[in-house]
Amino acid sequence: MSSYEAVIGLEVHAQLLTKSKLFCTAAVDTQSEDMNSHVDVVSAGLPGALPLLNEKAVELAIRAGLACHCDIQQVSRFERKHYFYADLPKGYQITQLSEPICSGGYIQIGQGSKTKRVKLDRIQLEEDAGQLFHIAKSTLVNLNRAGTALIEVVSSPDMSSPVEAKEYLKRLHSLLIHAGVTDGNLEAGNFRCDANVSVRPVGDKELGTRAEVKNVNSFRNVELAIEYEISRQIAKIEGGGVVVQETRGWDAASQSTFSMRLKEDADDYRYFPDPDLPHLKISDEMLKQIKAQMPESPDDKGDRLRDDWGLSDYDTDQLITNRHAFQMVEFLLEKNIEAKTAASWVLTDLQGELKGRDERLGESTRDYKSLAQVLAKIIQLVEVGKVSRMVGKSILSKFLDDNSLDPDAYVLDAGLEQVSDSAELSTWVEEALTENPSQLLELRQGKEKIFAFFVGQVMKKSRGKANPSLVSKILKEKLENK
Repeated sequence: MSSYEAVIGLEVHAQLLTKSKLFCTAAVDTQSEDMNSHVDVVSAGLPGALPLLNEKAVELAIRAGLACHCDIQQVSRFERKHYFYADLPKGYQITQLSEPICSGGYIQIGQGSKTKRVKLDRIQLEEDAGQLFHIAKSTLVNLNRAGTALIEVVSSPDMSSPVEAKEYLKRLHSLLIHAGVTDGNLEAGNFRCDANVSVRPVGDKELGTRAEVKNVNSFRNVELAIEYEISRQIAKIEGGGVVVQETRGWDAASQSTFSMRLKEDADDYRYFPDPDLPHLKISDEMLKQIKAQMPESPDDKGDRLRDDWGLSDYDTDQLITNRHAFQMVEFLLEKNIEAKTAASWVLTDLQGELKGRDERLGESTRDYKSLAQVLAKIIQLVEVGKVSRMVGKSILSKFLDDNSLDPDAYVLDAGLEQVSDSAELSTWVEEALTENPSQLLELRQGKEKIFAFFVGQVMKKSRGKANPSLVSKILKEKLENK
C-alpha cells in the first residue's frame, strides 16, 4: 500500500438549531414518534406552496462560517437540485452550489509543529429530505425531517489518511457546537458525513476516480469506512480492475462498504436558480452584530485552559469537545476549587457515574445546577480533609440516586468523617501487612505497584474513611523499620 496515497475530502451535513424548518413555519421534529406530524404545505411539496426563508438559519450559517474562518458572502443564491426519490416530495432540494453563503476557510488539525490546515471549499445552506422506513415488503415515508435547515460543510480533498479525516471531523464538530450552530447529535443524524475517497500512485498529481461513502454518523465509523475503501480501491487496481465513480454505503456490522448506485455529476441534477427565492443579501449591520455575538473559539479556549488553568492536553481536549463539562468546571472554579481538581472530578468521577446510569452530562432532565452545587460541596469536603476522596465519590453516587441528599448531613449521620488518628491508622496498616504476607514479599522484592495494594487494603478496612496520605506515610515508616 506504500506505493499508493489516498486523497480524501469530506462533506458534512449539520442540522441547525432552529425551531422551524428552513423555508416554512412547520416545527422542527425533535425525535417525535408521530410520523408526518411536523409537515405543512411547503415541506409536503404541494403545488403552489411558496418558500419563506428562516432568518435564524441564515444567522447560524454565518456563525458556522465565522467559526471556520470562512469569507461570508453578503450576496448568495439558492438553487434547485433535481432528483426523484420518495422522501423528496417536491422532486428537488433547495440548496446553494454556485453562490454559497460562506466560501473558503479552513479547519486546523494536529498540535504544535504538526498542525495542518484542511481547506474548505464552501459552507452552504440547504434543506433536508424526509426519511424512508422499510417494513416487510412495504416502504413508508416520514416527512417530519423534510425541509429541516442544514448546512453542508464541504472540504477540499486535503486529507490523506483516515486518522486525519477523523480528527478533522471531531474538530469541525467541536467548532460548530461551540458556535451554537448545532447540537451535533450523531446518533440522531444531526451531524453526518459523506466521505469522498480516491487513491493514486505516490507522486502523481492527477486525482484518481473517487467513491463517495454516504451518511456515516460516527467518528470511528468514518475512520473505518475510509480505511476499508482505500484498501478496496488499491486491491481493485492491483487486480487489473478499474475503480468506478459510485456512491457506496457503510455496513458497520460487516465493516465494509457496498455499492449503492453510480455517482451522479452536477449536470445530472439540473441545477438552476430557484425562481421563488431572490438573492440572499446580508447587511453590514447584521454581519457586524453576529460577529460581536460569537463566543470564544475552541482554539482560544484551549490556550486559556492550558496556560491559565494549567490543564493537560488531554483534559483540555475533553473540555473543548464537551460544553456541558466545561460549564461545570467553570462553576466549580467560581467556588474557588482549583482547575485541575475540578477537571478531574468532572471528567473522571462525575461522567463515570453518569455513564453507569446511561446518562450524559447535560442531556437529561436532571437538575444540573443542583448537581454542580452538590459536587462543589463534595470536593470542598475532600479538600479540607473532612472526608477521603473515596468517600467523596460514594457521596456523589448516593446523590445521583437520591437528589434530596445533603452531603454534610449524610457524612455526619453515616459517620464518614475522615480518620487521621495515627494510632488507629497504624493498627490498620499493621493488620494489612500481617494478613498479606505474599504481597509484602513482592513489595520487598521491588514490585513498587504493590504499595498501592496495601493502601487500598487499609482504605477497605476503614470503609474509605482513612486519610490516604497519612496511610502512605505510616506504611512507608513501617516498611523501613521491619
